[in-house]
Amino acid sequence: MFSFFKKKFFGNREQPAPSAEPLPAPAAPADAAAGAAAVPPTPAPAQTPPDAAAASPTRQGWLGRLTAGLRKTGSSLTAVFANTRIDDALYEELETALLMADAGTQATAHLLNDLRRRVRAERATDPQQVRALLADALTDWLRPLQKPLAVGAQPDGPTVWMVAGVNGAGKTTTIGKLTWHLAHHGATVLLAAADTFRAAAREQLGVWAQRNGVDIVSQDGGDPAAVAFDAVTAGRARGKDVVIVDTAGRLPTQLHLMEELRKIKRVVQKAEATAPHEVLLVIDGNTGQNALAQVKAFDAALHLTGLIVTKLDGTAKGGVLAAIAMWTREQGRELPVYFIGIGEKLEDLQPFDAREFATALLA
Repeated sequence: MFSFFKKKFFGNREQPAPSAEPLPAPAAPADAAAGAAAVPPTPAPAQTPPDAAAASPTRQGWLGRLTAGLRKTGSSLTAVFANTRIDDALYEELETALLMADAGTQATAHLLNDLRRRVRAERATDPQQVRALLADALTDWLRPLQKPLAVGAQPDGPTVWMVAGVNGAGKTTTIGKLTWHLAHHGATVLLAAADTFRAAAREQLGVWAQRNGVDIVSQDGGDPAAVAFDAVTAGRARGKDVVIVDTAGRLPTQLHLMEELRKIKRVVQKAEATAPHEVLLVIDGNTGQNALAQVKAFDAALHLTGLIVTKLDGTAKGGVLAAIAMWTREQGRELPVYFIGIGEKLEDLQPFDAREFATALLA
């Protein structure tokens, strides 16, 4: 009944992506067996730029939206290659464009050094060749951020995700989209409305639960950690596959609220010793280097396991992913970007793929 997630991973591109079909009616709870049967498999990504003619309509649609969404970031980069020679001036313009995209000084230096090496090795003489080589260099730089998100790996209880983020990052909406993806892949989901400080947050999550036909544990006021504890306990008792804990949006400078996050994590561990299995931070791509500062602060408090980057369609600072990759290398650890978002539609949140991102950015 749940073999897909027991053996596979959410976001595994060897299985076809869910189509953007209408959401299930509120009265129809997600059924694992029926959902798994209804969803076709996601095509595997090529290790070279995808061939639009060979791609499925679903993948073509996503790649097209991704390219359009990254245009604000990519336009300054692609402009460098218009009617120019391969000389120091080209590399200087690229450096400026990468820095303006918030790639950061260290990541920019690495990418340019790698690009020069590739240009020499390939004996490239055309600026468009250099652009393709930059896409290769960026793909290799970002590939450590690419990792599928495990679901169903716990034999005795639900997979528990704890989701954090600052106000306005799109955290609750992202949880709703993740829930839709999970439900359409056959997983049973329970949501925990642990943002008890803001009634609107509970109501918003409740709407997503109803639209996706999944259970929700919620309280008016009360202790956020208690809501999380009840949700994990209920998830185990009801045989749910995934429990997603929403937490109050907060700034990392609000120390008392950051301590509340630590408390939620500790209490979740009391409900399920191995939980939370993922501690995810939702960051707004519009914030550029501030997003990296958020990653550092939340990681210090919670020891993050993954990131979701939203609103990349509204920013010229999408190069921050390169800066995040630089920081993870400095830390000597893994911190994958599980998903990226480039719009409001359900299908506009998709697993991060380094090759797709680099190709779309430099299209």
